[in-house]
Amino acid sequence: MEAFGFLVVPPVFKTGEIEHLGLAGSIPVRLRQRGPRRSRRQVTQIDPRRLIPRTDQLLALPAVQQARTRLGESLVRAVIRDIQDAARRGDLIPEQVHDAVLRSLAAYPTTTLRPVLNATGVVVHTNLGRAPLAKSSVEALVAASGYVDVELDLATGTRSKRGAATREALLTACPAAEDALVVNNGAAALVLATTALASGREVVVSRGELIEIGAGFRLPDLIASTGARLREVGTTNRTHLKDYADAIGPQTGCVLKVHQSNFRVEGFTASATVPELRALTEQQAIPLVVDLGSGLLAPDRLLPDEPDAASTLADGADIVTASGDKLLGGPQAGIVLGRAGVVGQLARHPLARAVRADKLTLAALEATVRVGASPVTQALHADADSLRARAERLAGAVGASVVAHDGRVGGGGAPGVPLPGWAVRLPEGAAERLRAGDPAVLPRVHDGACLVDLRCIPESDDDRLLAAVRTALAGVSEADR
Repeated sequence: MEAFGFLVVPPVFKTGEIEHLGLAGSIPVRLRQRGPRRSRRQVTQIDPRRLIPRTDQLLALPAVQQARTRLGESLVRAVIRDIQDAARRGDLIPEQVHDAVLRSLAAYPTTTLRPVLNATGVVVHTNLGRAPLAKSSVEALVAASGYVDVELDLATGTRSKRGAATREALLTACPAAEDALVVNNGAAALVLATTALASGREVVVSRGELIEIGAGFRLPDLIASTGARLREVGTTNRTHLKDYADAIGPQTGCVLKVHQSNFRVEGFTASATVPELRALTEQQAIPLVVDLGSGLLAPDRLLPDEPDAASTLADGADIVTASGDKLLGGPQAGIVLGRAGVVGQLARHPLARAVRADKLTLAALEATVRVGASPVTQALHADADSLRARAERLAGAVGASVVAHDGRVGGGGAPGVPLPGWAVRLPEGAAERLRAGDPAVLPRVHDGACLVDLRCIPESDDDRLLAAVRTALAGVSEADR
């Protein structure tokens, strides 16, 4: 544009505004139009902990409500609280809390007792709960968990004798017994016998049979707690029939013979037999009580020196007492078998009410006795060649070796009797990892090695055992192998 001979150049202003060239008359003007104003957005920071789901929201979830029924209110709340605390620490983001709660509750067991694969070779392992139950016994136990006719005659609607079916099963399995009584454990059976027969009187027993059982409990202390007085006869290694005869008198309540569980005395020894004691006590009308301990109802060719109920009653014992969860292979229970008059005297004593067995024990014991075979029986009589083949498969899969290994009966039964078998030899460091694994595996640690004996592990669990061993070995350093 020209004005007065001069070239007029429109000025440019960097104002950030949109410029338009326009005319106002003859004067060049610059028309400016303001662009859209940029708003300043206010940024608000939210504490991520405020995004963690509230407890009431989590408790209202259907899966959590089901868990409350299965696990209990306090435990479910504790799980939720722990996961919320983890989110507050930043261990997981708030959006993960929901799924973490559901996963944790779904995986939470209903008991803190952990199932264990017994790889020790000890069949009746007290620290592992002694005898594992047979499938039929487990089914019976579950069936008895609700309302059952444990003390009711459904035909008449009247009260019946408690545990009648279990009593019938025991008498069928041991025909030498006239009557049977079940209490809550083996020690209770012996305590009930000495209380009912000799409270305030004397119990005549050999010094060599005053044993100490598990957890430091001693037979003399148990009997003394009943109010009976011990009349010890003979010596530690030798007790003769004459020793009993000299001790028996007007204050004698019963004569007690106890199987020497957990140990044996060899060499210069002597003891009175049950038939000899029967001849003596029958003359005096004194009950003869024999504590078998292990619970064999009939002889077992594998354990020729282990006393059984049928043989002992046939030899003249008035009653025998035994545990249900040892060689019998059933639940924890105390079993009394013998003459009807003596068993009835025990059943009528007030203490019998305090030590009676519950419906679950009665159901599982009935099934155990009726079936006969149990995991304990199978483990005791396991085929050595089959055990070796299984051990070699496991060893081959993990690059280990197989060594000869003797199992044991355990539970105080057949002390010193070996059960020839085989074990997989692993580094000693694998033992701790096996115990802490899932599934938990209890091996034997011996002579600087971890020994895995498959005798007490069902063959159906071999794959689980293999997975556990592989996991354990993966955590063992090369230096420790």
